[in-house]
Amino acid sequence: MDGEKPQETLWAETPLIYSSHISDLLGCSAYLKLENLQPSQSFKYRGISLLVQLSKAKYGPSVHILAASSGNAGLAAAAVARRLGIKCTIYLPFSTRQATQMRLREEGADVVAVGQIYADTVLAMREAAKVDPNAVIVPSYEHPVLWEGHSSMVKEMENQLSERPDAILCSVGGGGLIGGLLLGCKAVGWNDVPIIALETHGSNCFYQANALNTQGFTSRSRIFPPEIPDDPPYTVEFNSEHAVAVPHLRALHSRALSLGATYASPEVVRMALDHPAGVRCVCIADELAMRSAQLLADDHKMLVELACATTMSAAYNYEIFWRLLDPESALSPEEKRKKKVVFVVCGGINISYDELTNYTDVLEEAAIREHSWRIVCNGTEFHVSKSCNARRLVNVPDQVGQ
Repeated sequence: MDGEKPQETLWAETPLIYSSHISDLLGCSAYLKLENLQPSQSFKYRGISLLVQLSKAKYGPSVHILAASSGNAGLAAAAVARRLGIKCTIYLPFSTRQATQMRLREEGADVVAVGQIYADTVLAMREAAKVDPNAVIVPSYEHPVLWEGHSSMVKEMENQLSERPDAILCSVGGGGLIGGLLLGCKAVGWNDVPIIALETHGSNCFYQANALNTQGFTSRSRIFPPEIPDDPPYTVEFNSEHAVAVPHLRALHSRALSLGATYASPEVVRMALDHPAGVRCVCIADELAMRSAQLLADDHKMLVELACATTMSAAYNYEIFWRLLDPESALSPEEKRKKKVVFVVCGGINISYDELTNYTDVLEEAAIREHSWRIVCNGTEFHVSKSCNARRLVNVPDQVGQ
């Protein structure tokens, strides 16, 4: 977007804290980047605040911000619009929880509930923008200005750490957060820092995009267009501008609603494929994210939604973490102790105390059905026993399956 960069940014410089709990569990130095402390309680405030500031500077105080969101992007847009004194309308599906709608209205946003799925809200928003000369659409994750704003967290990490980390771990949906991390790593010279991107099995458009463009993670040479596997769970869009194939998932099957993008940004997919240190794409079960949310609340007294807890699943399981960081098992215990990693606690509002406590029933049922967690990383599947987590919040029956 054209326009002079704002002299003052609105996002907060968030703490990067050393976690003794997680460091002791993993046998290395683990840090948490606390994006849940942004004004709207998620990292999205960074990029969206920058985009809204630029929009007001370009179009003036009569600008009307429109966003389609069932949660975090909408709240970020509403909070920024309120601070800048401009109009904001949020479009969301009928199914969006009442607490979220109330929170948006508390921030001064007009709320329009329409349609059953996110795509319906986007369509309604675009139709409204056509007849409003002051309207500016703020996307949830697919815009270079968003990534630029999100990249500021890496610059903060550089100042907060004494040396570069050995890996950055984050959750991923459509690619907004990881797009910012990739831009930020490039800006500070961290091209040799790998990024481990986690999502759930039932909402894994980013994993599918990376798999499709690397022939199932088997080839580093990029063939465009790639060969499409038989009977995939998606349709495919070929993006010639960035020379990538973009899968569009036909359906989502995850409780991690904030990861619920049906496709990843083509430009971010290209950035991930080109990152020199590589991006490791990981899929986990919803229930593992639930377990991690409970453990983080217990250790650090922080309530986070499942999209955020997806990242922390690697923090609370020694075997999973080292399978992701050291897949060849090449590191000695002493070498492991010298490693330093950052977990991006991306935040989010789609959680409540009651919901967190209700996870226990879901976990107990899952423990009866299966003895182990299924993890997929860059095309390799492995299973980890549910009994080897940091602490057992549910009882895994000794006689399961016998």
